[in-house]
Amino acid sequence: MSSFETKVQTVSEITRSLKGLIESGFAFVAVSGEISNLRRPYSGHFYFTLKDNAAQLKAVLFKGQQRYLAAPLRDGDEVVCRGRLSIYEPRGEYQIIVDTVTPRGDGALLAAFTELKRRLAAEGLFDEDHKRPLPAYPQRLAVVTSPQGAAVRDFLTTGARRFPGVEIDVYAAAVQGDHAAAEIRRALARIVEDGEYDAVVICRGGGSMEDLRAFNDEALARAVHVCPLPVVSAVGHETDFTILDFVADHRAATPTAAAEILFPDGCGLRLRVNDWGERLCGALARRLEGLRATLDLQRRLLGTPQGLIESMARRLEQQRDRFLHTTNAVLAGHRQRLERVTAR
Repeated sequence: MSSFETKVQTVSEITRSLKGLIESGFAFVAVSGEISNLRRPYSGHFYFTLKDNAAQLKAVLFKGQQRYLAAPLRDGDEVVCRGRLSIYEPRGEYQIIVDTVTPRGDGALLAAFTELKRRLAAEGLFDEDHKRPLPAYPQRLAVVTSPQGAAVRDFLTTGARRFPGVEIDVYAAAVQGDHAAAEIRRALARIVEDGEYDAVVICRGGGSMEDLRAFNDEALARAVHVCPLPVVSAVGHETDFTILDFVADHRAATPTAAAEILFPDGCGLRLRVNDWGERLCGALARRLEGLRATLDLQRRLLGTPQGLIESMARRLEQQRDRFLHTTNAVLAGHRQRLERVTAR
């Protein structure tokens, strides 16, 4: 008989052994099904059941992971849950500990996204050496977005607060739907043709993978790759990634974050300029003080110009007196000789 047949185990021991086998054998799974029996107790965690026509699976989505939800959970939703299998030992029930929940229709989109990302990365469209730096102090920016969306308001408000005076031109384009990718490409082409911009921002709020489908468009990715201007992708929230995020020169988690990246902190700059001014004034004052001390030392060694002039005047007066005295003496001697000659 095997050791498993002869050894008597407690319920806890056998459950723990099974838990180890399940967690090691199913470290990551993706399970599709319909949400039912959804509840959220005081702890804040979501507990629900994934079911299909033939079976069901307990599921738990802990509170910390709920920030990644694109939309609230509801009974009857067809979803794909990604996570790991485990056993809840007190009840001996196996369950899935969920990391992310996406609508079931996103499965095909996710597969297409993954394949396109792999192919474009292999072509070098995401290479870091192709990324262009952003201007330190932009003067003119172009924004591609929906003029009616909250994203553009967040961007403009943050930009005006941080560094007012920058010229911002909004190029209207749909950011969701079948024609959105084409409109964004046309707006990007107009920006390149219309004038000189320091950078381009493509932005919208968050959403599901279906909502963000336009930003996973291959033609748009290639247009951004060859754009001569730095492009900032500000699509979605922190957890939303699109192909545009990878091909753009810079990725911002939100439109507000894009504004914080592009616009210098005006208050900080004023403080720095004031500090530089004070330091410059202090340096000049110390320099002048040093020159003044050197001048005082030279004055003590050389004397003042007025003193030099007076000294030279005294010397000149003395020289004049000696010259006159000598001249008078010579003339007196000649006069005496002349008188003797005349008398003789």
